[in-house]
Amino acid sequence: MIRKSLTTLTAAALLAGSAAAQDAPPRPDQLEFRGLYKELVETNTTLSAGSCTLAAERMAARLKAAGFAEDQLVLFSVPEHPRDGGLVAILPGSSKKLKPMLLLAHIDVVEANRADWERDPFTLIEENGYFYARGTADDKAQAAIWTDTLIRFAKEGFKPKRTIKLALTCGEEASGAFNGAEWLANNRRELIDAEFALNEGGGGRSDGKGNVLVQTVQVGEKAYQDFTLTVTNPGGHSSQPVPDNAIYAMSQALERVGGYEFPLEFNDTTRAFFAKAGAMRHDETGAAMIALAANPEDKAAEATVNKDKMLHSLLRTTCVATMIKGGHAKNALPQSVSANVNCRMFPGRSAEETQAALAAAIGNPAIHIERDVKDKPIAKVPPLDPRVIGPMEVLVAKHFPGVPAIPAMSTGATDAVYLGAVGIPTYGAPGLWNDPDGNGTHGLNERIRVRALMEGRDYLYDLVKVLSGK
Repeated sequence: MIRKSLTTLTAAALLAGSAAAQDAPPRPDQLEFRGLYKELVETNTTLSAGSCTLAAERMAARLKAAGFAEDQLVLFSVPEHPRDGGLVAILPGSSKKLKPMLLLAHIDVVEANRADWERDPFTLIEENGYFYARGTADDKAQAAIWTDTLIRFAKEGFKPKRTIKLALTCGEEASGAFNGAEWLANNRRELIDAEFALNEGGGGRSDGKGNVLVQTVQVGEKAYQDFTLTVTNPGGHSSQPVPDNAIYAMSQALERVGGYEFPLEFNDTTRAFFAKAGAMRHDETGAAMIALAANPEDKAAEATVNKDKMLHSLLRTTCVATMIKGGHAKNALPQSVSANVNCRMFPGRSAEETQAALAAAIGNPAIHIERDVKDKPIAKVPPLDPRVIGPMEVLVAKHFPGVPAIPAMSTGATDAVYLGAVGIPTYGAPGLWNDPDGNGTHGLNERIRVRALMEGRDYLYDLVKVLSGK
């Protein structure tokens, strides 16, 4: 989601030093990595028919073959959800003073219907410089890289100062399903306890031709919550209509939701993003971004920025109707109508206050509003910690010369919300990069450029090595 917020950055301001090299033949270590990546991608981990437990077991077997001991590998699941298990792997550090670091990645994927795809979504296919399959980008690219990084460290005999932990978890892609990151945070905190964590959410954006334009560090994200709106009515015969109609009442309520604007907010991350990203543009929107970062009361600047849907979303909580159902017969007045309103809450905002804002905007007590997920944590923004972000910026300059690294907040949501809730600041790491169209993530024919995967792998390997020594 972060990457999409950069769609309007001017390419001319970013292209210096980022010309893409020709795709090189794979190195021996890259060929070995491809095998691991292929196995993970081709292990179906959809909620409907897949098994994260099997995927976790396969990654554990590879780590064990590389030299990890039994007590360094913890496979976990719960009886109620035997196919939604995960893995925690631990590479001990030499320092007794430094707290561990955590590498987090989810191994579940969005559903994929074979009839809709041009290729089998659960067979890794390389074509025209891309890997195609469900999960090639989200999030099995990072999950495979984290696993591969620990395997490489073990084979090299690398001894980090800081203990490195890896958590491969299930449930990120299905709200309300069993979530491994949440379960670990609430039930086995000691397994994942860390000074900080690296996660998905950051990364680069290209011009679609292999030139990387920008790398982002995700520092904070919104919290996800669905609200169910319901209105009931005695109904009756359609030949004798009355003004009190459940469909009309819901229609009016949703119009008010659509017309409600949550107030503008900034935090340290979004203010830095608007200032830095705005300076890279040479247009009206760029100037407005800079002005708004300096003065959030500048209504003219806000009006300009709000024309960009992603920039608009970065500035506030947003709620939108996504599903509706109602009525029971074509020839009867509706007795019940319900709608789903999906909200992405600005960090620090709770579901309770968001629900209250919706109720006030609707202004009709007959519309019942209920949260779909109770007790979900409030999203917390981690600090702009130079000890973590500094090495990221240095390595971006090394691996992607001339490409800026910018802190950014995600308008979407990841499992970082569960780690933040228990005091583990979590950052979306740069490195991997995608095309302007999003590479089919969550949609059809998901793909990742082979070179993007391999360049991201090299970057993330170096990043983990550097951060594990600080």
